[in-house]
Amino acid sequence: MLAALGVVSFSFSFPGTVWALDGFGPWSATGVRGVLAAAIALSALVATRAPLPSRADRPALAVVAGGCGIGFPLLTTLALQTSSTAHSAVVIGVLPVATAAISAALTRHRPSKMFWGAAGTGAATVIVFTLLQNRGQPTLADLYLFAALLVCAAGYAEGGRLSAHMPGWRVIAWGVVLAAPVNLLVSAVALPQEPVHLTVKAVVGMVYIAGVSQFGAFVVWYQGMGLIGVPKTSQLQLAQPLLTLVWSVLLLGEHLTPAAPVAAVIVLACIVVTQRARSS
Repeated sequence: MLAALGVVSFSFSFPGTVWALDGFGPWSATGVRGVLAAAIALSALVATRAPLPSRADRPALAVVAGGCGIGFPLLTTLALQTSSTAHSAVVIGVLPVATAAISAALTRHRPSKMFWGAAGTGAATVIVFTLLQNRGQPTLADLYLFAALLVCAAGYAEGGRLSAHMPGWRVIAWGVVLAAPVNLLVSAVALPQEPVHLTVKAVVGMVYIAGVSQFGAFVVWYQGMGLIGVPKTSQLQLAQPLLTLVWSVLLLGEHLTPAAPVAAVIVLACIVVTQRARSS
């Protein structure tokens, strides 16, 4: 349930980013969301007197910071300048399999063939569906999304591994705090170059991607990973692109084709299989 709540929260991230871009430039939006998230996280760490992470955990936290606190937000924001929300959701379709693969490599844990078969089928379904929505052709935005996929998968895998012995909220809290110096620098350089227009959409979008996408959603997401493991948790995210497509219609006015219900049934079936599959 915690992981599912994280997926629902993450599914609003792309629409929230599009709204933030109504008043912020791509670099400013990335820097400001990171700084605001770090302020929230640091307040929580101080208020709870959280201990400093151990030296052994710091390299993994650096991966979380680089992948989830800097890389993914920046690369997806750059992509959303020229790519629709529906097309950009393809990165989320591949993310669960990439996360499971990286996690398996890091922990030397081998999920079952049934798990990989269901995960691969679900990812392929989402990729085909989202590309068909936009008659997708490789573009610069696709390169941004592919790079975002890799860095975020690494951040998810390392964060999920840390959450097995560290509270999930502390994992992302330390991650965004470690990313704060870079995001401060990005903000300082970008804000004078990219004029800010504080529209209602821009403010709501920024508040969401900073408070929820960058911090709050990760709290429940990493907690879920710590409880049931990275591979199974990551497969719940196969539903995220389809949820994002629904929000893109309701919030952004994008068109959703009749193929959506078919893809949804296939993906949900794959999620059920991955949750039931036992590791070998």
